[in-house]
Amino acid sequence: MTTTTKYVFVTGGVTSSLGKGIIAASLAKLLQAQGYRTTIQKLDPYINVDPGTLNPYEHGECYVTDDGAETDLDLGHYERFLNVPTSQANNVTTGRIYQSVIEKERRGEFLGKTVQVIPHITDEIKHRIQILGKSGDYDIVITEIGGTVGDIESLPYVEAVRQLQWELGDDNAIVIHLTLIPYLSAAGELKTKPTQHSVKTLMESGVQADILVCRTEHELGVPLRKKIARFCNVKPNAVIQSIDASTIYDVPNLMLKEGLDKVVLDHLKLPNTNPDLTKWNEFLAKHKNPKNEVHIGLIGKYVELQDSYKSILEAFIHAGAENEVKVIIESIHSEYLNEDNIEIKLSHLDGVLVAPGFGERGIEGKIDAVKYVREHNIPFLGICLGMQMAVIEYARNVLGLDNANSTEMNPETAHPVINIMEDQKTIINKGGTMRLGSWGCDLVGDSIVSKVYSANRIDERHRHRFEYNNVYKERFEAAGLKTTGINPKTGLVEIVEIEDHPWFVGVQYHPEYKSTVSNPHPLFVGFVKAALKHLKSK
Repeated sequence: MTTTTKYVFVTGGVTSSLGKGIIAASLAKLLQAQGYRTTIQKLDPYINVDPGTLNPYEHGECYVTDDGAETDLDLGHYERFLNVPTSQANNVTTGRIYQSVIEKERRGEFLGKTVQVIPHITDEIKHRIQILGKSGDYDIVITEIGGTVGDIESLPYVEAVRQLQWELGDDNAIVIHLTLIPYLSAAGELKTKPTQHSVKTLMESGVQADILVCRTEHELGVPLRKKIARFCNVKPNAVIQSIDASTIYDVPNLMLKEGLDKVVLDHLKLPNTNPDLTKWNEFLAKHKNPKNEVHIGLIGKYVELQDSYKSILEAFIHAGAENEVKVIIESIHSEYLNEDNIEIKLSHLDGVLVAPGFGERGIEGKIDAVKYVREHNIPFLGICLGMQMAVIEYARNVLGLDNANSTEMNPETAHPVINIMEDQKTIINKGGTMRLGSWGCDLVGDSIVSKVYSANRIDERHRHRFEYNNVYKERFEAAGLKTTGINPKTGLVEIVEIEDHPWFVGVQYHPEYKSTVSNPHPLFVGFVKAALKHLKSK
């Protein structure tokens, strides 16, 4: 434990999607495994206040924290690796920065001064960066800066880092620059020039990288590392190779082998020991040596872009390892699913998950999928909108309410079995106004969920505007769609199950957000176990 919080900044160069979030999370895991209280935060250069209003095609999944923050999907990686909850303070956007500064200007807090990027915007960035550090809860705060060095929108963040390094001192703030060493197949060699240019671009902003993490498809030899070190003003042992891995969960071990944690701690003048990755490697061993495999259909409308369902996919990896099975995900686009092709698409599956989402596109395909798995006794998990589709399907095909729907899809439906929440009816602004964050849920005894959780009360994260309509609850219960989870304060139905089905669960919340390597989510563990049982019964 340190007396002064240390800061590590992670920047990116050459190209986006190099994996800054995974490198940051892997480093944090290694530091945590040495006993340092570590957290990670993400600074996003876009002007949206948060990603809650961003299209999943453009930004991937919107991750939600316990305290109701709609955040970047990288925070999911942070939680999955560290098993430590994140919060509002762990994700900052340019939109939030400017919004705060403008509100201060409107209140007259700048005493008539001309409000400028320097010092007002950079001061606000520095303030946000240090919130977690000044809380007293952490020894080391890792800050990932989104985008790529040289981007116009990233410049205020880089300038804030320059100022902080000067103010905090070299021992308390260092910069890791993630860059690319491309391999030119025509020349048959790795090229360092893009990295050199990227480092020089960073230096033009007054920031000298202390450590370089080089993404590469091929091993970096000693001569190449020395060349990079010479041209980029870093020591040879600070040139870290990040070679392509078969799974993101290999990266902490790869970084340990490269000595990234040791170099960081040396720069920060902190003691260095051997990280204890025993439990992490036990998970990896199970993940890489499965005894069986199950095929699970993921039915959604963003399936061509896997980042849209990132937390769900990772939760299946955690649950698969826990069950010692390989979970093979078959992505099925709900927009193209109908009664004519559903047998071909779903009959061979061991389980089906109907994914969350918004809007009317692809809805009928999801409803057809629910009907098929209900009638053919295939294990089912519906999340958020997926749970709502299960309710609509049951209303139409079991209760006989032909036009049953959600008022989200059809405001004039004769049977609004899913309806907008009462406190949402007067809301006009879309950003940050949904039912968000962690809410309690009481479980009914002797239900699938009470057995899976081994608990009577749970807390799960939410992100929705529409809910199960309690007006229809008695009719659903009488027909076999049981309410097995309910919010004690609001009476909101959180969970439904079908009593005469082997494993059929719909949940209004998002269990995928809380699944980590150390604690695979029990609902996913139970679902995968049910899929394995279904496989063995065939």
